[in-house]
Amino acid sequence: MQEAELPLSISEMSFHSTPPTIQIGFRYNLVCGSFVGVNHHGQSTLLGCSLMKNEEIESFKWLFQCWLRCMGGNAPKGFLTDQCASMKRALEACMPTTVHRWCIWHIMKKIPSKLNGYKRHADIEQEMRQVVWNSHSKDSFDRNWNDFLLNFGLADNKWLSDLYEDCHIWVPIYLDHHFWAGMRSTQRSESMHSFFNKYITRNSSLIQFVKQYDNCLGSREQAERESDAADFHTVIPCATKSSIEAQFQDAYTHAKFREVQAQFRGKTNCITRLKNSALGYSVYEVGEQVSSSIFNKFVVTYDSVAAEVKCQCLLFESRGILCRHALSVLSFEQVSQLSPRYILERWSKKVKRRHTHIKSSHDEPLMEPRSKRFDQLVFRSQNICEFASESKELTAILHRAYDNVMAEMEALKAKRKGTSSLSHEDANLESVNELQSPPRIRTRGRPKNRLGSKLEKQIANATKKKKTKVLSEVKVMFFKFVAIEFIFLVNRLANV
Repeated sequence: MQEAELPLSISEMSFHSTPPTIQIGFRYNLVCGSFVGVNHHGQSTLLGCSLMKNEEIESFKWLFQCWLRCMGGNAPKGFLTDQCASMKRALEACMPTTVHRWCIWHIMKKIPSKLNGYKRHADIEQEMRQVVWNSHSKDSFDRNWNDFLLNFGLADNKWLSDLYEDCHIWVPIYLDHHFWAGMRSTQRSESMHSFFNKYITRNSSLIQFVKQYDNCLGSREQAERESDAADFHTVIPCATKSSIEAQFQDAYTHAKFREVQAQFRGKTNCITRLKNSALGYSVYEVGEQVSSSIFNKFVVTYDSVAAEVKCQCLLFESRGILCRHALSVLSFEQVSQLSPRYILERWSKKVKRRHTHIKSSHDEPLMEPRSKRFDQLVFRSQNICEFASESKELTAILHRAYDNVMAEMEALKAKRKGTSSLSHEDANLESVNELQSPPRIRTRGRPKNRLGSKLEKQIANATKKKKTKVLSEVKVMFFKFVAIEFIFLVNRLANV
């Protein structure tokens, strides 16, 4: 895959590996991993999949090197995984420039089991969450974390000490200045594994897995096409009279515009106060009321010369959505037109996604030559259509050309009718059976060919007879229904 063909979501992605979640793991004892990104609708998109024998460092190194080869050597900017030491070391070796992030959901989920032995474990959990989520600078996090350990006598807790040493890889304030498309946990990858199970059973072979993988991709692509169609044929009304909201309405997909609207609604809970201003550079303090008695304060800066706004919460930097605090300051400054830098092409409904025309490596070999021809035609026709859509006159010319070409192709097809259209390049079946399933592993429990007891055989025979009887009754009912329909049809014809 060439650089121009890479999906937009390749810049940030989630990876999760698990042995039993996908059913094929039961049959061959393989570890299944999925590379998942986010499309312009905020939907999970499957970028790749792997089957490995184990989760050792060398296995992950091999996997990530294969991934880089497929991506033309382009490493993702951000990579989200669970707390796997082998994966961490493999990533450091294979993708040293990629920002690695641990799934915060998995870490926070461990709090009860790790700290349940302390008397005030409920208060400890609440305070730890407060420190992690509401520290808006690295210095404040360090202070709040140390106070948290001292207040609850947790300075000697090894699990917390290890977490603090790795805080740069999981605490939001250390990572949110990078773009993550809203991803903070591997739940997207895990939900993709659950999605796989709709297509794969416990007894699926490896060949069936590859074929069903294609069906899975098709299902995700169809969901994306439906969202694309909704974006172009329906409009979500603005919730306010703001011209800035109208800018987002015109540019963004419905899903992302709804996120923007949520920030506009949240702006009503914000109180903006100017702290100081000089030479067009202003510093604001925005207080957000999160409950009847709690206000969170955020520092927002605005440069009127550069038309630049920055908020301490880092929502725009991490998710690409302008936050309610920044919107409050823009409203205070009476800004009516937002700088284009804050309207990301990443969330645009008009985004051009050339990678959707590229056929996957798991397509059937018999269709390979046709797929290549299709890709070439789509690429050329896309450029022609973009050019022709600039005016009615150009569009009319293209329509006439299409009609002439269709007539010529139909004439050629009719002339060749009755002869085989399968060329020598299409008839190459040598590689169809190249993919072989690995040997089955012996499963625990009784074997399927075990000699059953006399009672078991009697039960099996009785069940078989019952099924045969039911099938016979179904066949009789079906023929009765057909006979009745036939008689009804004959009577109608006679009356006519």
